Amino acid sequence: MMSRNLQLDEQGRLRHFLSIEGLKRALLVDILDLAESFAGVTEQTVKKVPLLRGKTIVNLFFESSTRTRTTFELAAKRLSADVLNLNITVSAATKGETLLDTLRNLEAMHCDMFVVRHADSGAAHFIAEHVAPHVHVINAGDGRHAHPTQAMLDMFTIRRVKGEFAPLTVAIVGDILHSRVARSQIHALTTLGVNEVRVIGPKTLIPAEVETLGVHVFHDLRAGLQGADVVIALRLQNERMQGALLPSEHEYFQLYGLTEDKLAAAKPDAIVMHPGPINRGVEMASDVADGPRSVILQQVTHGIAVRMAVMAMAMGTVPLGEGKAA
Repeated sequence: MMSRNLQLDEQGRLRHFLSIEGLKRALLVDILDLAESFAGVTEQTVKKVPLLRGKTIVNLFFESSTRTRTTFELAAKRLSADVLNLNITVSAATKGETLLDTLRNLEAMHCDMFVVRHADSGAAHFIAEHVAPHVHVINAGDGRHAHPTQAMLDMFTIRRVKGEFAPLTVAIVGDILHSRVARSQIHALTTLGVNEVRVIGPKTLIPAEVETLGVHVFHDLRAGLQGADVVIALRLQNERMQGALLPSEHEYFQLYGLTEDKLAAAKPDAIVMHPGPINRGVEMASDVADGPRSVILQQVTHGIAVRMAVMAMAMGTVPLGEGKAA
């Protein structure tokens, strides 16, 4: 389990952002409120605020990702930070340099924050345990474990559209077993106090212990979508699957792919979300992905403001609870 104290400083303020687990509702609301104040920055003529001027942020990606890395880079630049993108697969690590050696060298260059994506669960936590005291670590996705900024941009999108969390029924559909996004979403939704969280999928893709997280499990899509306010489809994590967990993508779409017909079971004003990238015709039909219920592109836009908020709070440039960009 993620150590709560590692993420927070002695005053209870955010130092690293590694997992939603163990964080209190008030802190998550602070992130959302601050992100709200940053959302308008992208609409300004000069899309920058000076909060992180003079700071250096390193995108330390051991696993490829275009959208997550790009939004972190944009978020850092809009906070006026200097950004270094380090692709570890072609760095000194391939010459035998260890992870800790890489960290020490970056620290010697007076870098202030590492945004880490890694295929191994717990990698960001390991790095946070070993960095110098002045360095902050943001988890941009580690193995099957957590993707906290994705969960928070999803929460921001839900709040923007639906307002209060308390009345909502949220259904998460698909590959729960391999999804770090689903774990972070479940922790965020339950911490923020939604009425009900449901997970829907075939038995082979639902973790055995998932009900201990406070969710209700459904194997029938229409039953799981009944009366839902928010429907989140997950990407099939084919690269993380061991063995034949699905008969075929075609059969998966027939049973669990989102279509307008199946979504009729949800509330008329239900929104559809997806962390991306979408496998069209597998996780959802194109007319759903591009339709009026979809807020998928809004999720991408909101990701910048949320990541700005997390970085500013972790760096200590915004006092806890202020929720103001300036």
